[in-house]
This record gives sequence, structure tokens and C-alpha cells, in this order.
Amino acid sequence: MIKNKGQNRPQKTKMLDKARRLFWKKGYNSTSMRDIARAYGCEPANIYNFFSNKEEILYEVLLEEMEQIINPIKYLEEDDTSPIEQLRLIITSHLKITLSFRRSAKLLFDIALDNLSAAKRKKIIDLRDTYDRIIRRVIRRGKDIGCFPGIDEKMAGLMIASMITRTRIWFHPKKGLSVAELADFIFEFALNGLTGGKPANKA
Repeated sequence: MIKNKGQNRPQKTKMLDKARRLFWKKGYNSTSMRDIARAYGCEPANIYNFFSNKEEILYEVLLEEMEQIINPIKYLEEDDTSPIEQLRLIITSHLKITLSFRRSAKLLFDIALDNLSAAKRKKIIDLRDTYDRIIRRVIRRGKDIGCFPGIDEKMAGLMIASMITRTRIWFHPKKGLSVAELADFIFEFALNGLTGGKPANKA
């Protein structure tokens, strides 16, 4: 259980950021609570005022990212506006969050989940499944009205999500495209695939 919940939020946020960077550089298993405390500039006992153990820190790192990915698009699951504009929103929102958490790139999609208890792992996987469900419903909605004819929404959703998450590996804000330009490129690329290269039917 996290102590001082709801208090000293800036300190807790900074601790999570330091832990995220260390997990990225050294790996979760090679990072100790003492390492996190040293990076933050405090004694290990101070870290335990906020987190009961290292697993809880990892869980909060993963949970924060997944919630920030899902919260802006959650309403789209039941929204009836243009699937094309919904797709643009999903891609743009997901990309911005993904690139803001570049240092935790390997955590969500590599071995980090194996280091969580069953209950915590289920929570993260449930959130990931929620994202998959949202994007598939948007694509299915597009199929239903003829925007995306003859497409497998499960495969399409996985491919789009993969394009976005892989940008963490090679994207650099000072080289090439801006985040906004990259979002536009991924959207146009995905739309071209969903429509088979034909002009999108926005009816």
C-alpha cells in the first residue's frame, strides 16, 4: 500500500520518473531501491514512505502510462462520430503519450509484466485490452458504414498500435519530423491501408 497517498504528489511523481529512467538504463531487475533513492537524492527509507517495494513502483510506472493512453480515447468506444476522425484522434493521442514516455519503452511490451503480481499484471493487461477493444470498434464502425471495406479490424488495430509503439526506438524530436508531423504521417499511412488506397468514404 502506498503511504501518504494524495500527499506530496510532486515528490512521488519525481520518484517515478527517476525509477522509470533507471529501469530503462539498467533494467528492472538490476535496479535497486537504493539506486532509485540515490537518483532522487534521498535515503531509501524516504522511498518507502511512498512505495512499499520496487514492484509497486514498476506497477505505478506502467499504470500511469496505460491510463494516459486510454483516458483521452475511452469515450470513443460508444461514440458515433466519424470513424476516420476517431482514428486520427487515437493515433495522435497515443503517439504523444508514447513519445513522452520514451524511457519506459521496453517496460510495457517486454518482460516487465512478468515482474508483477498476478493482480497487478491483470490490471495492466486489462487496460491494454481496453485500448485494443476501442481501436477495433472504431475500425469496425468504419467498416459498417463503408469507410474501411473488407479489413480485419483485429489485425489492423494491432498493426496501427505497433507502428506507434515502435516510434520510441528511433524517434528524436530534433531530427526529422515533429511529433505532429509524425502523427499525420502515421494516420495517412494507416488510412491508406484501411481503405486499400482508395479515397475514404466519409459518409
